[in-house]
Amino acid sequence: MADALNLVFDLDGTLIDSAPQIHAAVNSVFAAKGLSGFSQETVRGFIGNGVEVLFDRLLAFKGLTHDADLQAELVGNFVRLYEEAFDLTALYPGVSTAVSDLAAAGHHLAICTNKPEGPTHAVLRHFGLEKFFTVVVGGDTLPRRKPDPAPLLSAISALGPRQTIFIGDSEVDAETARAADVPLALFTRGYRRTAPEDLSAKLIFDDHAALPRLIAHLAPRL
Repeated sequence: MADALNLVFDLDGTLIDSAPQIHAAVNSVFAAKGLSGFSQETVRGFIGNGVEVLFDRLLAFKGLTHDADLQAELVGNFVRLYEEAFDLTALYPGVSTAVSDLAAAGHHLAICTNKPEGPTHAVLRHFGLEKFFTVVVGGDTLPRRKPDPAPLLSAISALGPRQTIFIGDSEVDAETARAADVPLALFTRGYRRTAPEDLSAKLIFDDHAALPRLIAHLAPRL
């Protein structure tokens, strides 16, 4: 189709609300080391730059910033636990239908997330979405993570040369899109703290059910 696009999606806060699951897993691994947990609001505020940065921030919050062995153990335990835990993770309303409709319309779909590849593939399989995403770039796929543009550019390269929209929810995603010179579609119900109008998005939406129509309207103008 003439207006087929590359549509590269962030995952957490964009397609799935995983903050409750991340919060539970964080508190579980901290408790196993005899350390107190965190409120969900605190954990949610630290999501977005990958697992290592999440634990950097959590340990700094407790004043434990110089214990590399503890951090490595917590991160390893978290990833093993989180990769198999889905009971507190949910798709945002309308995601399954929107993704299916966008693929059926001929668009080429990819994931670009700071979540490690293992948990990313696991959660996509769990929700029946993996078949729609021919390319997955996780937080451990390359040496660099978002907001460095390399992961997004890698996803685009794998999809092939055509107009691209990056669909995300956060300041990290906005910075990544700017660095890669790719227009951003901003989902407003994720983990963003900045006002939507301050993130230079080409498209702002709060309902995935509307996304196929919005993309169809935007595509000829890119």
